Amino acid sequence: MKLPFLVFTFLLTLLVGPVAGQAWKTYPYAPENSRISFPQDEGAHLDEPIEWWYTMGHLVGDSSGTRYSFMLTYFDYEVYGFDGFRILNLSNDDAGEFYQETLPINFTELAEDSLYIKAAVFSGKTETWTHKTAADGRMIPFEYVLKAYSKKGALDLAFVAEKPPLILADSGFFHQGAASYTYYYSQTTNRVTGTLTINGVQETVTGTSWIDRQYGSFDPNKGENYEWFSVQLSNGMDLNIFNIFTKENTTPDTLTYKTLAAYVDTAHQYTTADYQLERLAFAYTPDSTRCYSQRWRLTSPVNQVDLLIEAEHPNSEVALPFRFYEGATRVSGTVNGVAVTGYGFAELLHSYARPDITLLDPQPATWGPEVPMTWQLHNPDDGRAVWYDLDYSVEGKQFLPVATALTDTFYYWQDMPALAADSLWIRVTAYSVDSTLTGSSTLGAEVIATQIAVQPLRASGMVYPNPTSDFLLISLDTPVEPNALLVTDVQGRAVATKVVREDNALKVDVTRLMPGVYRAQVTLPGRVHTFRFLVN
Repeated sequence: MKLPFLVFTFLLTLLVGPVAGQAWKTYPYAPENSRISFPQDEGAHLDEPIEWWYTMGHLVGDSSGTRYSFMLTYFDYEVYGFDGFRILNLSNDDAGEFYQETLPINFTELAEDSLYIKAAVFSGKTETWTHKTAADGRMIPFEYVLKAYSKKGALDLAFVAEKPPLILADSGFFHQGAASYTYYYSQTTNRVTGTLTINGVQETVTGTSWIDRQYGSFDPNKGENYEWFSVQLSNGMDLNIFNIFTKENTTPDTLTYKTLAAYVDTAHQYTTADYQLERLAFAYTPDSTRCYSQRWRLTSPVNQVDLLIEAEHPNSEVALPFRFYEGATRVSGTVNGVAVTGYGFAELLHSYARPDITLLDPQPATWGPEVPMTWQLHNPDDGRAVWYDLDYSVEGKQFLPVATALTDTFYYWQDMPALAADSLWIRVTAYSVDSTLTGSSTLGAEVIATQIAVQPLRASGMVYPNPTSDFLLISLDTPVEPNALLVTDVQGRAVATKVVREDNALKVDVTRLMPGVYRAQVTLPGRVHTFRFLVN
């Protein structure tokens, strides 16, 4: 896994090309039509309710070749008498090791006209994230230095932006969630060098990082759950994907709730809500309290994006200030039909629940194939597609399949057996695409079939008893040989039965058949008769 990352980083360097002389690499820089300017808006906005400075990165040890990732965020958000808090995650992605620390901070220095953060952490350490300066003290545009520490490690890194900022929603300002607004930009590709310490081992590292900046009234602490993804692709394209869930667990198709912002190249970037995010796998936390999505398919007709995003590890949960998932991802797929690979990060505040369902019908009444079985899903979730399996039992213990992989919440059982005042149990099971999330409901009823128990074949023929537990007698109006009978189960598989001829009837031994519904077919010259029977 080390070689692909090194190749990926090399390709990014080729794609972005040299940065010297690029027009955007100067201060001040104000993208056209943007409400964001640099370096001014890299600094603090003290009048805004909440603000955060976020960076994550993928690193490779220069000597060991080990793949690492990190995430660091400073929140300017007063809590418990502190100015804010800091989250620092360090991961050894090759070993699957994850170390997380969240601590309150006070800002001893926080510039409003440029990036200059000096934070006194509750641990006693002082951390800094600032613009890099030249020997004469001049600020170097879009270059930064960062130093942060935790009990399990430390970061001492230098960042050089290799692409102009991605300004979300064109202006950098838009409404987000039910009643919030945000200013938002991303610096999607930054070359990183420096040292990383993890578990007492320090080594020099190189890699790439992503910087995210938000300020406004959108507050993750207020219960609007979301799933966010950064994606850095080998073709030089970068994606910022935001899915916000309503309180009803829907994700409306508007920029307020669904945002895909794409950096295409120096001259082209766009923001759209025209995309789909399909969750393909889920995983519970070790305490089984929360469940996060872990694999996704992202598709968009804009640039024909079709990507598979996969979490590196399921154990990347942040515990404070609230529980959420934050971890590295790997990416593969196509853009405009051309194969790409990539890396990214996932930030997941949305936890998925097991399907909560109630089987409503059948009820104790006359019930048959023209009356649907129905059930209700009480907790629908746009992020958790649900399929249903139906099973039945004649004694309430052993269940046999009726139908599988249903998507509607009703089903007409056209192959229902002929039952006469027999008890029948129906069970519906709901499950996610990978069956991690499941729920079921069972309903028993005294069911009187609308089909008659003795089913005529012709005017002078019949099959009885039905249901049966030992034998089935098929009375015919013409002689027939045993090999004219074919018996199949509900899945269409032929089952072995002992059949003997008694005058114009066939006697079928069913003692070796499992309880369930079966279909019999009798082939006569010029005609074929089929019927269902139940073994109980």
